Amino acid sequence: MNQENKLLKAFNQTAYQVAGHGKRNVQILKDALDVIEGDIESDMYGSGKLIEDFQTKMAKYLGKESAVFFPSGTMAQQIALRIWSDQKGLKRVAYHPLSHLEIHEQDGLKELHHLEPILLGERDGVIHLEDVLNMKEDVACLLLELPQREIGGQLPEYAELEAISAHCREKGIALHLDGARLLEILPFYQKSAEEVCALFDSVYVSFYKGIGGIAGAILAGNEAFTKESKVWKRRHGGDLISLYPYILSADFYFDQRLPKMEQYYEEAKELAGYFNQCQAIETKPAVPVSNMFHVHFHLPKEKLESILVSVYEETGVGLTAYLREINETTSYSEISIGDCYSTVPKEVLQKAFQLLDEKIRVVHSD
Repeated sequence: MNQENKLLKAFNQTAYQVAGHGKRNVQILKDALDVIEGDIESDMYGSGKLIEDFQTKMAKYLGKESAVFFPSGTMAQQIALRIWSDQKGLKRVAYHPLSHLEIHEQDGLKELHHLEPILLGERDGVIHLEDVLNMKEDVACLLLELPQREIGGQLPEYAELEAISAHCREKGIALHLDGARLLEILPFYQKSAEEVCALFDSVYVSFYKGIGGIAGAILAGNEAFTKESKVWKRRHGGDLISLYPYILSADFYFDQRLPKMEQYYEEAKELAGYFNQCQAIETKPAVPVSNMFHVHFHLPKEKLESILVSVYEETGVGLTAYLREINETTSYSEISIGDCYSTVPKEVLQKAFQLLDEKIRVVHSD
């Protein structure tokens, strides 16, 4: 068994885990279905009361005219950019160099839709107004991801977001929100979803990240936009005969966890504080702006994994299930706070971090 598998095995055997909502197993769906009457008719190929009611609910929450449920955010976002490109008659769109579309989708936007991405901003920072103002190419659409996941969930200042929105509207550039974690940033901005979404022409929201559903996404905008998105959804094979397991779980956990977003945010800041008190560890951002952040460990990955395994075994607290190597001396992990964090007794958590700090200091002193 390699070291990384040992870390995962040790993590899975801990009594307490600081991140997430718990195991992703069939119980997630069973819990959602327990409160649903069995004679409710399922959706059929994108139609029916069940899917239409949920779409209406989400459109209202986001402050948009209309919304469409998609089986995946990857599908929804490629389609959004295609629609804006077709409307503008321009095959160029702009987004961050570490956007999901650029690094996780096997060039789907280029291969399926023949769109040319313009990479905007620095890799280790968010897109700023200056980046947009200095853009040399004409683009049909600008995509902003809030928060920017691959750099620890960073966010621009809200005033800058407003300025970018105003500029795009002045120049006729569609502004699309990759809001996979939109709900998680509302406590930091102290804004409603409707207020944030008003700055954008179209919005995508995920139902399996902070919400913790099975899968699925919503794409919202004006009536003309969502009508066109339904055509592309059919072309992409997104109109499964029924999507109700995803819709019912999305609806159930949306109602259950939306009120907890402020709690998750405050707990993320608390947990980041514990990490930052340890030798050779820092979080990015130093103070989280949502329920998620990255933890950077300034130790060789193999040594750190051994330390973490021993901390897990001695305290029963799992801090992370994986590490990603940055270089020979640094690795990182992503933490997203959910229901699990509040179940960890504070004295047990503090003991785990005290032990982690002690073990790292021993290694550093060798």
